Amino acid sequence: MAALLVFVIFALAYTISFATGATADGGPVTFVFGDSMSDVGNNNYFPYSLAKSNYPWYGIDYLGGQPTGRFSNGRTIGDIMSAKFGIPSPPPYLSLSMNNDAILQGVNYASGGAGILNETGLYFVQKLSFDDQINCFEKTKIAISSKIGKVAAEKLCNEALYFIGLGSNDYVNNFLQPFMADGQVYTHDEFVGLVIITLDRQFRRLYKLGARKVVFHGLGPLGCIPSQRVKSGNGECLHHVNQYVMEFNAQVKKLLVSLNKKLPGAQMSLADSYYIVMDLINNPQLYGFKISHTSCCSVDTTVGGLCLPNSRVCANRSEFVFWDAYHTSDAANQVIADRLFKDPEIQGAPSPAPLLDPVAAPGLAPSPA
Repeated sequence: MAALLVFVIFALAYTISFATGATADGGPVTFVFGDSMSDVGNNNYFPYSLAKSNYPWYGIDYLGGQPTGRFSNGRTIGDIMSAKFGIPSPPPYLSLSMNNDAILQGVNYASGGAGILNETGLYFVQKLSFDDQINCFEKTKIAISSKIGKVAAEKLCNEALYFIGLGSNDYVNNFLQPFMADGQVYTHDEFVGLVIITLDRQFRRLYKLGARKVVFHGLGPLGCIPSQRVKSGNGECLHHVNQYVMEFNAQVKKLLVSLNKKLPGAQMSLADSYYIVMDLINNPQLYGFKISHTSCCSVDTTVGGLCLPNSRVCANRSEFVFWDAYHTSDAANQVIADRLFKDPEIQGAPSPAPLLDPVAAPGLAPSPA
């Protein structure tokens, strides 16, 4: 499902009273990092990428009925949350020239197939890993500095909101794949340790580039998405995969709490909506759905699990929680966004470390051994 909840985040950010810079629309400047659940078209610009959705039936319920590169039949959760706050979704990075003033309003770097680890999703050929996305943000900051000056650029980046939704592919398209080395070389405890060490480095790099207000959303119940259920043999959830996810979320929360204590001014939070999504899957009828164990689009889960142009699509799309083998439907995204907007849940956001004068701020503390 590649991270189920990016952009939840708007509501969560407001919940903890972030004071932010504003766009021309009056909303916060936002920078989005993630995978296919928040990709709004970056992978369209990769001619050889196998993680693309710029073809029918994707976008069938989007404005105009045309595919946009979103991995959904309609809107992402981010689109819905942006609308609730009266601002447009940030545009895909690869659609922008660095001379474009739009970069001052926020940018989306998310890329289908992306992971925290660089080796995740290698078989998609082209995609932006989290490290790649941070490289793109660094280029954006340089371009912003050239437009408004270094001091103003630093202020903009310090006050912006950073929404990060990654980790699902590190499981679904890495650790859980028998042909990928990580699942063979590491135990799960070792794998989580590798991912957390990598995240620690990546968060610190973002911090050095100016990020202070960061929301990382935890993983949903990956063991219950259609691409994993089919592996059970009886269509049931893979409980060991859900256990992996809960361990991952717990370790990320621990990391964020630690970084908030060490990095002056850091406000890094975990949006843990695992149980919100699980309730939607276990009790779909409570939310107006009928089917949550399989997807609306008839997909081949042995080959990608995406909704291909020759796939058969259900007529009652609003009754399905899942659109394809990984991604939630437009209707489900609406429910998730509504629930989070009404009652956002956030974990791991203690008081930030004291702010230091920017001139006197020390270098970053070394990562823990």
